[in-house]
Order: sequence, then C-alpha cells, then structure tokens
Amino acid sequence: MAEGQRFDPSLVVEAARMLSRKPTIPTVTTDLPDGYATLPFDQFVGIRAQPSGMIWAGENRGFTVEPLHRGYVFSAPVSLFTVEDDTVRRVTFDRSKFDYGRVTPPPVNVDLQFSGFRIAAGHERPYEVAIFQGATFFRSLARGQNFGALARALILRPGEQRGEEIPFFRAFWIERPSPASGFIVIHALLDSESLTGAVRMTLRPGDVTFIDVEMTLFARQVLDHVGFGCTMGTFLSGPQSRRTFDELRPSIHEVSGVQMLTGGGEWIYRPVNNPAALQVSSFVDTNPRGFGLVQRERDPGAFQDDDQRFELRPSVWMEPLGEWGAGSVQLIEIPSDSELNDNIIAYWRPRQAIAAGSETTVAYRQAWCWQPPERPAPLATVTRIRQGRGSQGRRRRFSVEFSGDKLADAGIVAATRANITATPGSVQGLRLWPYPERKSMRVGFEIDPGTDNLSELRLVLEAGGQPVSETWLDRWTW
Repeated sequence: MAEGQRFDPSLVVEAARMLSRKPTIPTVTTDLPDGYATLPFDQFVGIRAQPSGMIWAGENRGFTVEPLHRGYVFSAPVSLFTVEDDTVRRVTFDRSKFDYGRVTPPPVNVDLQFSGFRIAAGHERPYEVAIFQGATFFRSLARGQNFGALARALILRPGEQRGEEIPFFRAFWIERPSPASGFIVIHALLDSESLTGAVRMTLRPGDVTFIDVEMTLFARQVLDHVGFGCTMGTFLSGPQSRRTFDELRPSIHEVSGVQMLTGGGEWIYRPVNNPAALQVSSFVDTNPRGFGLVQRERDPGAFQDDDQRFELRPSVWMEPLGEWGAGSVQLIEIPSDSELNDNIIAYWRPRQAIAAGSETTVAYRQAWCWQPPERPAPLATVTRIRQGRGSQGRRRRFSVEFSGDKLADAGIVAATRANITATPGSVQGLRLWPYPERKSMRVGFEIDPGTDNLSELRLVLEAGGQPVSETWLDRWTW
C-alpha cells in the first residue's frame, strides 16, 4: 500500500499472500554510508530523531513514534507508513530530522529508509513503551520498568544444525491513535525464505502493557519447526546456577525461569540456567493456557547492580487466543559468558508441520508485566532455589523454598508432603522445614544420579492428594 492509498487491513494480508507466490527477494544491506555498518553501539544509539522528526508529537494523542536510523547491526531497511483518516502516508527519510551526535551525517538526498521505530506513551510525562527494530524483534515494558526481555513475532528452526532461518519485517503501517483511545495499532508485512505473513499488533500500555498479536502466515515451504509467542532473555548467573564468574554482583539475569499453565490446568515453574553445553527442553502439552519467561527476583540486593537494575526487567506472559492444539513449550538454554547475550529462548512449537502453500492464523496476547496477570494463587510458588555439592560421591544437594498463604495454615502444613521424582536417579535425604510465620516451606534433598550425567527433577507439595504448590521442574547435568 503506497502513499495516498486508502488503508484496509485486509490489503496487508493480501500483500503477504501475493508475496508468498514469489521467491523471497534478498534484503539489500550494502547501501549504508561508509562506516555506518561498523558504528560502535554508543555512537549508534546517539543518533536520535529531532523533535521535528517525531510522529504525532504535540498532537496530544497519548502516543508519539520515533523513526529509528539504520546502522550498527540494524542494517536491513524497513519502510514506515502511517494511517491517518484511513489514508496511507509514507514516512520519508530526511537526515535533517536526526541529531547525529558524534557521527558524520549521510550524504544529502539519500533515502536510507529506517531500521524500525520507538513508541512513547503518555500525555503529560511520556515514557518509552516499545521498540520495534531488527528482523521481527520487539521489546516492551510496564510502567516503571526497564527494557529487558525481547520478543519475536516468529522464530524458525532455532538450535538446529541446519541453521536458523531469520524472518524480517519489510514494512509497517501505524494507525494514528485517537486521543482518548489508550491504544495504538501496528500492521506489519513479514518475509522469509520459507514464508510470508501479515501481522497486526494492538498495544495498550499501563501498569501491565498488553500487546495483542494476530498473524496470518503463508508457507512457501513445509514448516516443520516454527515457533509462536517467542521470548528471549539473559541469564548469566544466579543462585540456582552451577556456573560462577569472577564478578562483584551475586546474580546477573533479566529472566529467572519459564512459567507455564498447561491445558490441563497445572501450574509449572522451571528455573533457567546458563549451561556448559547447549540444552533444549520440551514441555509437551495440548491447548496451553499460558507460558512465558518471567523475572521473579525483585530484590535489588539480589543483584547489587545500580546500572542495569535487573530487578526492574519485565516478565512476558503469553496467553493463546483460541486453541493451539498439540505441541510443546520449547526452552533453549545457550552457554554464555556475556550478559549482552539473549541466551534463553522460549516459544510454542506446534507438533503438526505447516504444509507448503497453506494459510495459517495464530493469535495471542502478551502481557509485559511485573508478574503474570494469571497467577498460581492460591498455590504456593517457588521463591528460592539453591544447589551445591552433596554428602558423597556424585550426589547433588538442593534446597527449594515455596511461599504462599496456604503455608500459614497449620492444618495444611501438617498434612503437606513433597511429591518428588528424579529420572533417572534417586532422591535421598528428603526433609521439609515449615515456616508458617513467614508463609513458607523449604524442601531439602539430594539427588544421586548413579552413573548418569543427566536427571530430570520434578517436585510439588501436596496435601490430601491435592497440590498445595505449583510444580517445580529442573534439569540436573553433570
């Protein structure tokens, strides 16, 4: 849809359908001015739009949009359009609308397009609420948070030896919001070697920021490993991790685990780790009710980091809209020595491959939040995890602490038992320490793996055959 054309969301879908009938056209990334592809990060982020380049600034619409320059690792061009009074308006590149800081501006009359855009929300005190930049990546946050976890509209073949395929956005159409609406709508056209797609995202910022995502995908080829609701984040070190670094800070992570609500109604929490070798875990389910990467640690003292403020990073909760059928929540944990790497990846992988030439629709709601809007309450949740050397041989000692209102009830506490398994391996020295005055219970045990180098652990507190807590899962590797 070009300048001056009447906008209709169905035209984005039709554009994706028509594009899927042709081979993908390689993205041109070699047209950047000299030095822009190798700009240091600190210089690149210094390139910001001038007030005259901010879309809808001064119109009191509750949102402003800042076009983002190309450069650094963001070399792929993206076309930006606005939709005003149902009419498409092209956002033209104009170097005079950017402050280049320490960077030499590009030549005059060169159309570089853009690398993405940033959204600020609020009337009196606007704050950055979302960034769409690079491939199909985007970030958001709730009021009072720092940017952290990263979402992807689509992920293809991650962690496979044949290599990951990276879809990318070719164009965005951003609807001008009405002043009192409280939301902004973004349409996007995505492309990749094996598929195309039309994406509609409705963003509602606040104490919880919601993004409703609707995708229509057109497969050029068979898609046997596709991921929906993908989130990525950093986990370098923490109390549950065996890897240690020569670091002043006791913990370095913006996500602490994967939270899941299965189709059968079971609440599961799996802490993430920085493994010595690549780890891929699959949590099989049918019609999941929710999942996501969460940051449970909110105590600044756990990080001792006055710059990064990891305790202010968002949790990201995915709620499927409609039935997603059979598949699995996939968790990929990648070894990392740098906190700059998003080494934790979680997404939904459908069991059934998507046939070539087919059309697929997917919808889900993201919550960028302090804690997921759906919570395990009244079940107790995992609040502390520790592990260390066991009493002998290859044994490993664990301490898992649960907290919740149920654990203040003397009757429930007296009836509570720990249902724990290790596969393979055996559980030794199981003990429970109730602390009703602080509404918690600590479970201590050792795992004896025998001659095995991997054990899948499962623990849930039960009373009278019913769960008192969420289910804690973990993978021990030697």
